Amino acid sequence: MNCKKISDFFGCDVFGRDQMRQYLPRDVFESVISAIDDNRRIDRRVADQVAAGMKAWAMDRGATHYTHWFQPLNDSTAEKHDTFFEPVWGGGAVETFSGDLLVQQEPDASSFPTGGLRNTFEARGYSAWDPSSPTFLIDDTLCIPSVFISYTGEALDFKTPLLRSMAALDKAAVEVCQLFDKDVVKVVPTLGWEQEYFLLDEALYKARPDLVQTGRTLMGHTAAKDQQLDDHYWGEIPDRVVGFMKDVEERCFRLGIPLKTRHNETAPNQYECAPMFEEANIAVDHNTLLMTIMRRIALRHGLHVLFHEKPFAGVNGSGKHINWSLATSTGQNLLAPGKTPKSNMQFLSFFVCALRAAAKHGNMIMASVATEGNSHRLGGSEAPPAIFSVFTGCTLSAVLDEIEQRVSKKALTPDEKTGIKLDIGKIPEILLDNTDRNRTSPFAFTGNRFEFRALGASANCAMPLIVLNTAMAEQLTAFAGEVEELVSAGAKKDDAILQTIRGFILESRKIRFEGNGYSAEWHAEAKIRGLKAMTKVTTAIKEYIEPHNVQLFKEFRVFSEAELKARYEIKCETYLKKVQIEARVLGDLALNHIIPTAIRYQNILIDNVKGIKELFHADGNEMARAEMNTIRTIADHVKAIRGLVHDMVEIRKEWNVMESVSDRAEGYEHEVAPFLPQIRDHIDHLEMIVDDQLWLMPKYRELFTM
Repeated sequence: MNCKKISDFFGCDVFGRDQMRQYLPRDVFESVISAIDDNRRIDRRVADQVAAGMKAWAMDRGATHYTHWFQPLNDSTAEKHDTFFEPVWGGGAVETFSGDLLVQQEPDASSFPTGGLRNTFEARGYSAWDPSSPTFLIDDTLCIPSVFISYTGEALDFKTPLLRSMAALDKAAVEVCQLFDKDVVKVVPTLGWEQEYFLLDEALYKARPDLVQTGRTLMGHTAAKDQQLDDHYWGEIPDRVVGFMKDVEERCFRLGIPLKTRHNETAPNQYECAPMFEEANIAVDHNTLLMTIMRRIALRHGLHVLFHEKPFAGVNGSGKHINWSLATSTGQNLLAPGKTPKSNMQFLSFFVCALRAAAKHGNMIMASVATEGNSHRLGGSEAPPAIFSVFTGCTLSAVLDEIEQRVSKKALTPDEKTGIKLDIGKIPEILLDNTDRNRTSPFAFTGNRFEFRALGASANCAMPLIVLNTAMAEQLTAFAGEVEELVSAGAKKDDAILQTIRGFILESRKIRFEGNGYSAEWHAEAKIRGLKAMTKVTTAIKEYIEPHNVQLFKEFRVFSEAELKARYEIKCETYLKKVQIEARVLGDLALNHIIPTAIRYQNILIDNVKGIKELFHADGNEMARAEMNTIRTIADHVKAIRGLVHDMVEIRKEWNVMESVSDRAEGYEHEVAPFLPQIRDHIDHLEMIVDDQLWLMPKYRELFTM
């Protein structure tokens, strides 16, 4: 890095508040900040002046182009670059950028996933500036964070419903905060993500067609040494990787991404980075931007970064932890205990609302992370189980039990109320020491936030946040309503709050679990509690169209029914296409690479057997017995591979003609996907038999060197 201190250049490529203050008239700057803070529209007159200031700032830094940068429903980002340059009639040219161009563009909507919201011939869609997330520079291009909607107004991206869910949560949370603190006028969800990833040598990556086309190895015998000695996790970072990390961090710091942590992860060649907490919308933008930065910078170092959830069999895959909390306009973290019984009563109110949201909508939360890539990771010993539960820790669990036992519907005596408040007041003194982390829990409370560990590394952070925000908004609305009803019936406010807390505790008991989420006992117990194991992708994503979920998102204006059905269609189509691609790639490699290589080695052995028999005559059969057994073993594996590939292709043909995309997705999950590990097993056996010099692709032992 050229600068001595990160603070000297942090955010220098962002048109943030300091830059706006410098390039915008004072009244325009104040108008923009007010619109951002109060979630109001920016007047078009003001937009013209903002656009002029943005252009001036960007061109001062060498920009020649601008783009609306948005997040379509494919876990990637999209951008169409236009120049500031415009020719002038009669000759010459000027650089121009108006408020109209800043506020809205019209990209082709037909070429992005729409789930049937748009027909192919209906191409019109709109990207619209999101002022709450600052614009930034990438090379010579001014990038404008934007939403993406159809001509008829449906959301075609992740950002639009995320912003809607944040607005719904803000409204509901402020109402509950007002029970405790009248100064709170705004609440925002905060996000601290943790990004896991793998790094490979670029040349080795390109020598693996399965990695190039699918993001994961469809074959490959486990290496003799991988992660079994637990010596990679938090170990010394290789120099080549440190160089990559430093370049990524410098670029991120310039873009205002507050990266804080870097370290080796559990598997060989696996690493992790994590930032400080930010407002959820900005944090999601920063995470998607980070992945783009990492891909680009990796190439400069002769590396390739993998975000697939399970690129290698036999070692840990990659996730993206979602650390979620709520912050107020007064600087409070609503999921952190305070220093007084009153502030802890507020904390418990929000805490039990989160528990009840999890109990009611846990299946939808798990559906939000259900993907083909994540299906190889969830449920294994490296990741949360497929059954959704909440870990609260022994201290809070005891507090909840105490409230459940001591609070009743009748008015509390002064002594009872004082005793409960004294117990509640102890929370901040003992919480940090008594709330351990349970890595087998999908949704664990870790002292001042909930950690959702089930999201896949390649996914957009927005969807689980959308579900969490909306489910929380529903429960906060219900909480405030129940308190108001009790007060209207004559209860004192403190009594009403405690009674409502107790009711929420009772209704969320089934989701609380403090033990080992991997154990067989928990699976049996979860079944008794009525909790589902979300083991199949196509089963999990049906939650998108379940009536109670449709009603939830419609009620809080986060998704329309059409938008939910579209996302279900997209999820189905994405799943089946990824399995289809993997099946095609594996079939091609098996028939055109693996089998010819195995036969080539088999022919070498056959010639060797013939030579032994010619040389040793009567003793030849005995002396060549091992080679003859190997020849037979190769023949068996080759025959099995041919048969499995043939059967897989024929079954694909049957499902490909099904009209319903959801039926095709289920067919691919239940009948096509099982062929992949079967074919792989035979190939992996051949890898350990065939001469290493003949094997065409790098093996795990070579890939795991850095």
